[in-house]
Amino acid sequence: MSGHESSVFSISVHASGRYAITTSLDTAQLWDLDTFQRKRKLNISQSVAIQKVFFLPFSNTILSCFRDNSIFAWECDTLICKYQLPPTPAESDLKYKVFAVTRDGRILAVGGKSNHLHLWCLETQQLFRIIQLPTKIRSIRHIEFIPDSFDAGSNQILGVLGQDGIMRFINIRNCKLLFDIGTLDEGICTSVISPNGRYITAIMENGSLNVYSVQVLTQEINKPPPPLVKVVEDLPKKTGPSQMKVRVIGGKVQRPRKAKDCKTTTKMLKSIRDTDLENKENDLPDGLCKKSLQTLLRSYGEYPTKYRMFIWRSLLQLPENYSAFNSLLDKGTHSAFINIHEKYPIKSRKLLRILQRTMSALAHWSAIFGDTPYLPLLAFPFVKLFQNNQLVCFEVIATLIINWCQHWFEYFPNPPINILSVIENLLGHHDKQLLQHYMNCGVTAQLYAWPLLETVFSEVLTREEWLRVFDNVFSNHPSFLLMIVVAYNLCCKAPLLNCSLKDDFEYFFHHRNNLDIAIVIREAYRLMLCTPADIHPKSMLDDFVPLTKSQYPVFNKYPKFIVDYQTHELEKIRNDELEYLKERQAIHEMEAEIQRQKDEDEVWYQKQELLREAEEKRRDILLEEEKKLLEQRDRLVAVKRDLKLKEIQLLSASRKRFLQNQQNQREMELRRLDDEIERKISLRDEEIVTTAREVGLQRLEIETQRRLLEQRLAKNKELTSQEIKEDLDNYRRKSEIEERRFQKAVEMDECQSLRTHKVIEESLADAEQACIDTDWQIQVLLKRKFDEAERKAQYEEIARLLQRNRAKEMEALNALKGLEIGKRKEDEEYPSWSSSSHTLLCDHVKRKYFNVTPYDCQQRQDERCGERPQELKTRSPMKHVSSASLPESHLRFIPGIDPETHFSLDRKREELEKREQELMSEIRNLRYKHTQQARQKRSIPLSRLHRDTNLLIT
Repeated sequence: MSGHESSVFSISVHASGRYAITTSLDTAQLWDLDTFQRKRKLNISQSVAIQKVFFLPFSNTILSCFRDNSIFAWECDTLICKYQLPPTPAESDLKYKVFAVTRDGRILAVGGKSNHLHLWCLETQQLFRIIQLPTKIRSIRHIEFIPDSFDAGSNQILGVLGQDGIMRFINIRNCKLLFDIGTLDEGICTSVISPNGRYITAIMENGSLNVYSVQVLTQEINKPPPPLVKVVEDLPKKTGPSQMKVRVIGGKVQRPRKAKDCKTTTKMLKSIRDTDLENKENDLPDGLCKKSLQTLLRSYGEYPTKYRMFIWRSLLQLPENYSAFNSLLDKGTHSAFINIHEKYPIKSRKLLRILQRTMSALAHWSAIFGDTPYLPLLAFPFVKLFQNNQLVCFEVIATLIINWCQHWFEYFPNPPINILSVIENLLGHHDKQLLQHYMNCGVTAQLYAWPLLETVFSEVLTREEWLRVFDNVFSNHPSFLLMIVVAYNLCCKAPLLNCSLKDDFEYFFHHRNNLDIAIVIREAYRLMLCTPADIHPKSMLDDFVPLTKSQYPVFNKYPKFIVDYQTHELEKIRNDELEYLKERQAIHEMEAEIQRQKDEDEVWYQKQELLREAEEKRRDILLEEEKKLLEQRDRLVAVKRDLKLKEIQLLSASRKRFLQNQQNQREMELRRLDDEIERKISLRDEEIVTTAREVGLQRLEIETQRRLLEQRLAKNKELTSQEIKEDLDNYRRKSEIEERRFQKAVEMDECQSLRTHKVIEESLADAEQACIDTDWQIQVLLKRKFDEAERKAQYEEIARLLQRNRAKEMEALNALKGLEIGKRKEDEEYPSWSSSSHTLLCDHVKRKYFNVTPYDCQQRQDERCGERPQELKTRSPMKHVSSASLPESHLRFIPGIDPETHFSLDRKREELEKREQELMSEIRNLRYKHTQQARQKRSIPLSRLHRDTNLLIT
């Protein structure tokens, strides 16, 4: 539930518990507690701040009060302004701060910085009563009505908490003070009353929590209505319960005198130890020894932070005289410190207000303090330190002035020359070089000592250092403060000797410097011990004197005639200024009255002149009006005659016009019907033409699509035929290259052994058979290329056949490799290997890998020769080869050779062996080249690699 830019100081909840209003200084916001969403925001100008916004009890009305005392009432649902209370009387200077409303929402009580209470009747929106409280009450902190079970919500008892810490309970009808709680010694900070009106809980200034029973305090509250039958009885001669009070102090209950028949039960509250003992300034320990404290201080260099305030109050022996302090505060703000914010613009308004009250109390205590310019600088550190207890703050400053500021005011309004002389003598005794440097630079004690004294070191030390210094100052003789000043100068000797200008010295003693305060304190103790008695400050300063219990001592150690003279002169000047202002105000009022009378006379003469001129104009107007009236009568008669004639003419003209209008309407109806018929005919013709156009466009679109399809079909046919032709050409070129290579290999391989030729012939026969089968299948595919439905199946069939052929080629290649390796081994082991065994081995390989018998090979060869004799003859690369070197079973696989032809096996054997060796060497070279090419071209397709490997083996 964020949305406020400044802190929230008030929260008001509706009686239903659904809505809540949060108030800050600049805005008030209405929240829905069911959804936790903001419903409305009240923005105001910066010049007028919000004082409080709250709901009326058991009502949908919202009251808002601002700093200018304006109060508005708003409707909760619609947020419409219902009414505004009228302004307060001019003679009342009450600034509204606190508010209280009766439970029935009829009476609003308002208080502020005054001893007056305003009571508003919200039904009539009128101020019906002003209650004046005792004069000792200067401002009201809190007000609250006590609920009563028998008044139907129209509460009559109002509790008022003043600035003196006493809460008084008043009957607003008869303005009678019923009872009060709290005392001047034990004031109340804030309080709250239980919803049933039986108990009052108050937080005291000393930190304790007191609970009061209202029934014991008075019998006027929760009293039942008087009976109808009344009996006269003698009054008992004893104290009633209305005179009883219960006071709760520090966990102990003090019981008042009471009657025997009245019983009061009181619960004792156990004291709760608070870890933050710094705020418990009213619980002083007893039995503290100054010597033990000094021993503790010299051991640790400072007092514990939690107990410092207790120790200071014990060392200073503060009397805590509440009555004397309140009497000084009751005198109000001193005239010398009314405008203190102009000279000392402190950011915190609370500190500024406390400083103003403390300075006013000091000025009322002694007249010289109202004219001392440096007193706020001296008091501000203590004001900031004791801002939660103004009494202790005042008494600490007063004790400091009486003891540590002795002889400061003897040369008033000049600085204390005697004190500065003592400091100069001390400095000259302990460090003549530094004093001589000051004299050479024209620097006096008013520059190097007085700034430290008048600000009590607050400008040159941090908070922790300042507290450590005053731990030692309050624990020693008042002369120790002067020793601290001298020690500070001695410890800062090095930087001071480097300074030569007065501005540098002035800046040095008004700003913080890099210095260890522990060294300064040790040096001060050393000076206390080493200083001779003739120049020691103890000889001229008295010992410590605490404040008295009953009344504060009279402070008159100053030239009274100077202060009285200054006071008299200031009072005289002030009175003269007041008289001058009064006379000036009276002169201004007289001038304003004369000017006002003069303006009134001038206005009266102007009015008289205007009246006379207006009377003459009216007479002239009346004469002219009479003439005009006669002329208008004559004109009226003529106009009536003309009107009669015009009426007759208009009647006849209107009749003719009506007839003509009827005829025109009928003609227009006929023309409209004709136009409608023509329009429908034209629409029909246009629809026919449009339909014909659409049909033509559709026909053209269909024709265009048909042509596009035909064109695409033709392109697909051409592309397919081109691809097939390219494949056939590539395949034929490869076949021719293979035949050429095979022919060359056969020519070079004439001297190879019979077994090698038989294997090669069988492989060539199988390859030729595979090529023929592939050509035949391709031709079949060319015939069926226009059949789109079976095109895909045909391509798949071709792919399967090619894959099968490649597998068979790989098996044949592996078989040929195995045969070649076996041949080599057999040639080495058995040179007389017979051709018949090799023939059987080749037949076994063909039956195993190609599933072909010699009879099938012969039959296929005969079929191929029958179908394509010329083509086979042209492709036959073995016509010139001697068939005598091959067996009959292998000659059947060579196209163009008759198997019945026989040749001699012994012919040219030597030549064949020689050529066989050459052929083997070439095969080795080709294998090596093929290996190198295969390493360089890893991306060669598998079919091409198989064909190249087949060629290399061949």
